[in-house]
Amino acid sequence: MKSLFIVMDSLNRHYLPCYGPSWLKTPNLDRLAARSVVFDNHYAGSLPCMPARREMMTGRHCFLETPWGPIEPWDVCLPPLLRGESPRRADRTPDVDDGKRVCSHMITDHYHYFHAGGEGYHTLFDSWEFERGQEGDVWRPVVDLPPIPETRGKGATRGAYWRNRSMMDPQDDLSYPTPRCFERAIEFLDLNSDADNWHLHLEVFDPHEPFDCPDRYRELYDDDWDRYLYSWPDYAPLDPELDDQEAVAHIRKSYAGTLSMADHWLGKLLDRFDELGLWEDTQVILTTDHGHLLGEHGYWAKNYMLDYNELAHIPLMIARPGVAPGRCAALTQTIDLMPTLLETFDVDVPDAVTGRSLLPLLRSIEAGGVPELHELHDAVLYGYFGKDLNVTDGRYTYCRQPLPGSTIHHHTLMPRGFRDFIPAAQLASAEFGRFLPRAGDVPQMRLTVPGTRHHNAPDGNPIYDTDTDPGQQRPIDDPNLEARLAELLVRLLAEHEAPDCQYTRTGLR
Repeated sequence: MKSLFIVMDSLNRHYLPCYGPSWLKTPNLDRLAARSVVFDNHYAGSLPCMPARREMMTGRHCFLETPWGPIEPWDVCLPPLLRGESPRRADRTPDVDDGKRVCSHMITDHYHYFHAGGEGYHTLFDSWEFERGQEGDVWRPVVDLPPIPETRGKGATRGAYWRNRSMMDPQDDLSYPTPRCFERAIEFLDLNSDADNWHLHLEVFDPHEPFDCPDRYRELYDDDWDRYLYSWPDYAPLDPELDDQEAVAHIRKSYAGTLSMADHWLGKLLDRFDELGLWEDTQVILTTDHGHLLGEHGYWAKNYMLDYNELAHIPLMIARPGVAPGRCAALTQTIDLMPTLLETFDVDVPDAVTGRSLLPLLRSIEAGGVPELHELHDAVLYGYFGKDLNVTDGRYTYCRQPLPGSTIHHHTLMPRGFRDFIPAAQLASAEFGRFLPRAGDVPQMRLTVPGTRHHNAPDGNPIYDTDTDPGQQRPIDDPNLEARLAELLVRLLAEHEAPDCQYTRTGLR
């Protein structure tokens, strides 16, 4: 068996034609969906970028115990297990190719793997390639800041973005890292199509902001914006004076253009799959880490608002040899991908993994079955470290907010954050102990940090019926329903070995 795992960052399910009527043009995502089982109730777990990737590596939630950060020493990770190493890092077996090991390779332009807070991920793989230049990747050695055109938004203050942009041709696809990633993936297929037992992790940053692409892709959507350069909105509510209908339409068309560029290059990869006959023995999974708000609910971007379904309800499609295409209604989430890939290669799933393999659902479909909503999970848990705890049973979403002034514990032995080391003053207050049962004999550093409530948080804990209110516009006031959902949340926290602070900070205990 062979495996191709494609991650497209910030891929918004609600804009994809394969998930319903859409004005976007994504013929190759549609083409893959037509070969796949498309999962209709797939959810994120730990948000945003690096927490989601840690889930993809470990098959368990990390937002309950740690924010954005590196792989931890106690993590049991996918690539070493594929090559036959013991789940316990101290007991690693020699790197001997006995014909049974699965070779894993990463191709990515997701620069967070290579900046502070992303340590330990890419080195899990047998080999890896990194295409430079996305977003704030500190790459081009331009000492003097190039002239910055009239602009607004997040990009206005990102010097690395302008340095990188000064050395590219904005009308050339291959000046953008995502098309180059697809080129590298095609090269990998050409080199290894006759080999067996490989896993290719292809991860592209687009359509993550900044929403930049050659003009011809935005022209697919008749974008005639000419006020100033605007492709990277602030992580903030819409500005009532500047973000009028035209500005929102322009950003959405820019997102669409960036996605269409990625879709075009995905098509080249699918063409090579056709030419090499790889569909016969290669499983293809395509998903994302989270969605992105493009003006919905009055917000740009992610992270600071309620975890709306535009962020948490995400796409997933799996094309597997022998399984006819179709739809799957079962409730699933990101933590299920790692055990799915292990079972794909007949590798035992370690006890530390709390996700569940999706292969039983695919086998059921292969046998003519129709998996129901609660076939795999009766509910799933998702959120950000230190912010709200969210649960959905596939119909109701429940947001349990932290109590005012509450704190949370950050557990780590890798004290790196988004930009650098955790500040020394904060480290000085850390406790050391064995706080996480899954870490075994490895002690952890535990820091106490304040929690946060989402922007414009109400006094209560919002509940939405996404069957009757898919846009999550009308919160429900129903004490009996809240009591049921709170009980469900407590059960899930226990199943996922949440630290005690998660109960106390949200008033659940």
